Amino acid sequence: MKKEMKTKVMIAGAAFCAALFLFSSFMLCREYLDQKQSAEAFEEVAELVKEEPELSALELENEQEPVQEEMTAFDKYADVYAQNSDLVGWVSIPGTRIDYPVMQTKDNPDFYLKHAFDKSYSSYGVPYVQENCDIGISDNLVLYGHHMNNGSMFSDLCKYESEDFYQEHKIIHFDTLESFGEYEIVAAFKTVAYSQEGFKYYHFVRAESAEQFDEYIAECKELALYDTGVTAEYGDKLITLSTCEYSRTNGRMVVVAKLLEE
Repeated sequence: MKKEMKTKVMIAGAAFCAALFLFSSFMLCREYLDQKQSAEAFEEVAELVKEEPELSALELENEQEPVQEEMTAFDKYADVYAQNSDLVGWVSIPGTRIDYPVMQTKDNPDFYLKHAFDKSYSSYGVPYVQENCDIGISDNLVLYGHHMNNGSMFSDLCKYESEDFYQEHKIIHFDTLESFGEYEIVAAFKTVAYSQEGFKYYHFVRAESAEQFDEYIAECKELALYDTGVTAEYGDKLITLSTCEYSRTNGRMVVVAKLLEE
């Protein structure tokens, strides 16, 4: 009797281990396929971005002006916008993996947290702008992106914990459909979300006064991991990039930058 019971327990244990192994394999396979599908999808979107035509050898030799008119921001991203009109811009940081379309759905906040560019379900999502921000109007545009284990999306934001990394990556490009934008980093800091103790950086979108703007910058500077030597003043346009940071529960890594004048 005891032998039969022991055999049954061993069989049940083996069956459980086999089921656990199959489930783990399934999840790993699913994660790999999601990762592959996400990367391929973004590559396809990136191919739709038009590049400024290069001068011909003759034009370069004679220092001629290009025959074609200068490309506008809308021209550059027109084919991307044609695929999905939720597109509001494109964010990139030279020397990092951050190089993505940016979406916004004012009537459906956080939609792209779990949806791909083609609006299908995706754990990778697409970087997006907070729903109460107005492109070209708001004093601060808050952009969100996932911190994925494979280093994609906004994962590289967490590298700004290192001042050496900051020194090599001081500029953020955020183009809208209306204009090209180059932003200089003001501060990089860590905080927590959904907590009274955390800095609610996502609440600052429009400055009611110079004092309110200065308070936001002062809080960013107080939390900053190092001094960038760069500040901002009332009238400057800001972007705030945010992603998850795992040293604390609900941790966030935040990088704030100001638009440089052309």
